[in-house]
Amino acid sequence: MAGDMSKTNGKQSNSLVIAGKEFRSRLIVGTGKYRTMAEMRDAIDASGAEMVTVAIRRLPLDRPDEENLMDHLDWNRYTILPNTAGCKTAEEALFTARLARELTGSSWVKLEVIPDPKYLLPDPVATLEAARELIADGFIVLPYIHADPVLAKHLEDAGCATVMPLGSPIGSGRGIFTLEEIQIIVENANVPVVVDAGLGAPSEAALALEIGADAVLVNSAIALAQDPVGMAEGFRLGVEAGRRAYLAGRIPRREIAQPSSPVGDMATPQPTRTN
Repeated sequence: MAGDMSKTNGKQSNSLVIAGKEFRSRLIVGTGKYRTMAEMRDAIDASGAEMVTVAIRRLPLDRPDEENLMDHLDWNRYTILPNTAGCKTAEEALFTARLARELTGSSWVKLEVIPDPKYLLPDPVATLEAARELIADGFIVLPYIHADPVLAKHLEDAGCATVMPLGSPIGSGRGIFTLEEIQIIVENANVPVVVDAGLGAPSEAALALEIGADAVLVNSAIALAQDPVGMAEGFRLGVEAGRRAYLAGRIPRREIAQPSSPVGDMATPQPTRTN
């Protein structure tokens, strides 16, 4: 499976490899919720990201002459990753993915099937069903899922190029509530693991990379920041720091304190002489 090579190469080098394509950046960014197109463009530039997600169903497809965010992205610079955001069923996701391929000429797709508008949690059954059909149709599938190690393995076995477990609900900025589950996914995955959704600060992106995730996807935390460009740069640095820490290997956690200075051969005070 191509995913096996991607995972191995990603762990051995500083490059992220997905479906045979190499990326220097381990930060993937979204394009929604920005106040202006110029702010979006500048923030994406500051992030250093090379892959950018676009919600196909939110483009004005019925008004082709109307300016939209696709006009503000450099298609030669970025890998555009269409996503199926807004799809509630496998059937809707399949239709949207195929439409995206016609529009972009790319078979890459971030698969999202989210039936519940309140909590925005992905449907595991419909996601697996849609992933299998899309893969059979020649797509490179990057599925967004709950942090479920069993589902992640099923999706990998089906031929998905990555698995993308959530840290916490979409747009919540609550960080990583699913840390232990993501660690299990990382331990068992042979494809890149991308933590997607819920990250609110660069420190949380760093944590995801520190525990072995291969990349993170961030949108709301950058787009809705008071200074999106500054926050995008912060996430770039956080991802780089987390990756370096992972490769360096952190010290083990201990239940009790341990002195950082050696305790042997320590100088001892000499008794004071008295006349």
